[in-house]
Amino acid sequence: MGVLHLRGTVVLDDEREVGEAWVVGDRLTLERPAGVPDATLHGWVLPGLVDVHCHIGLDADGPVDAAAAEQQALADRDSGVLLVRDAGSPADTGWVHARTDLPRLLRAGRHLARPRRYLRHYGRELDAVTDLPGAVREEAARGDGWVKVVADWIDRDLGADGDLRPLWPDDVLAEAVAAAHDAGARVTAHTFSTEALDPLLDAGVDCLEHATGATPAQVERIAAAGVPVTPTLLQVERFDAIAAQGEARFPRFAARMRAMHARREQHVRDLHDAGVRLLVGTDAGGTIGHGRVADEAAAMVAAGVPVRDVVAAASWRTRAWLGVDGIGEGTSADVVVYDRDPRADVTALAEPAAVVLRGVRVR
Repeated sequence: MGVLHLRGTVVLDDEREVGEAWVVGDRLTLERPAGVPDATLHGWVLPGLVDVHCHIGLDADGPVDAAAAEQQALADRDSGVLLVRDAGSPADTGWVHARTDLPRLLRAGRHLARPRRYLRHYGRELDAVTDLPGAVREEAARGDGWVKVVADWIDRDLGADGDLRPLWPDDVLAEAVAAAHDAGARVTAHTFSTEALDPLLDAGVDCLEHATGATPAQVERIAAAGVPVTPTLLQVERFDAIAAQGEARFPRFAARMRAMHARREQHVRDLHDAGVRLLVGTDAGGTIGHGRVADEAAAMVAAGVPVRDVVAAASWRTRAWLGVDGIGEGTSADVVVYDRDPRADVTALAEPAAVVLRGVRVR
């Protein structure tokens, strides 16, 4: 059984750090083991990073095969992401659980949407709005404690008046969230619009993805409810280009997307200042490449979120929120080592000196 010595600054959480730790087999210990370590890694040691909005098994055209999904997961792993909360995938990626060389994966099953009310080939399209609670139960049974609901999307049937609109009646949405909770799962929801947010909060949703349309009053309500938000700034940075693509046919939609693009950084600052828990998610898959957690973190810092809060959200805080251990006695040896302190300079996240997954140095 190999022993790896971690020496320097080992970050346990916001308040605690130690000078060294050891990897014994696939576990961490804070007590010096007998014998001489096989190797020593020096630097700032963080619990493995988390991408909380990631789509392994998905690209711009829909589901990908296992070989392509493997490459996506490896790109995430090599960036230091050792825990992924899947935010919807049309591919069956349950096989990832058996691969000890790939990040830990918490799956949310397929996006639940309506016909012509989401990206083609991405979601599970329900013929009737009343099918949502049953579909939620099915996806909860297939996944790893999460379900993904598409709460709003452009309504193309409105022609030139087409704009973002909620997909589900309020009572059906509330029944669906309750069904997930009864099954022991949590619900996260895609939402760009203002109109979809209050029904989601009324229903007791557990997490919001994007939430770009939140008004000041809704930001306060999100904070009071303790609902986290994943800002996905890499995705929101694309809103201007998305608006340009749809402007000729859907001018109202384009104008709204441009307005949300223009205020994207202020939006993130408002969420942070209100006390909303911010999560770090790249929205990788689809049109955004994998392995870009450092870019997402840097975008959040550029928007005005303190670097220490962003790094904590990219690591130990979100691990704790997801119920996955960080660095501690007997926990899984999933750590990233840096030559510089990312809490002082977020660009350090882009340059991991070593990545250790389940006790094995994979980078």
